[in-house]
Amino acid sequence: MNIALWIAQGVLALVYLAAGGLKVVRPREQLVASGNFDWMKDSSDAGVKAVGLVEILGAVGVILPWLTEIVPVLTPMAAVGLVVVQLGALRAHLVRDERRPLPANVVLLLLAAFVAAGRFSG
Repeated sequence: MNIALWIAQGVLALVYLAAGGLKVVRPREQLVASGNFDWMKDSSDAGVKAVGLVEILGAVGVILPWLTEIVPVLTPMAAVGLVVVQLGALRAHLVRDERRPLPANVVLLLLAAFVAAGRFSG
């Protein structure tokens, strides 16, 4: 079980570090122009940067505390935070009738829930 949790944590960290980094580094207009981030049309620059920062913090949070054994309870708490991020993403996509990103959102939500449950209990 520990190996499965570490794999899930690694996947979450990689995905959220990449996604969050993209949102923090690139201008919102450039991301919207790519055609993959239509939800950003209705968001402010600061809002997109804030989402990116939350994703980066979640990526760090699902790895470092458990790895270093420094306040390890922060790892399942970060995973719960990523569940909340995905619930927000699901809502945003459903409101905009964007169906294409939904499967990825559900998979990330389930991975984060798995890490939260596994690390809270272990």
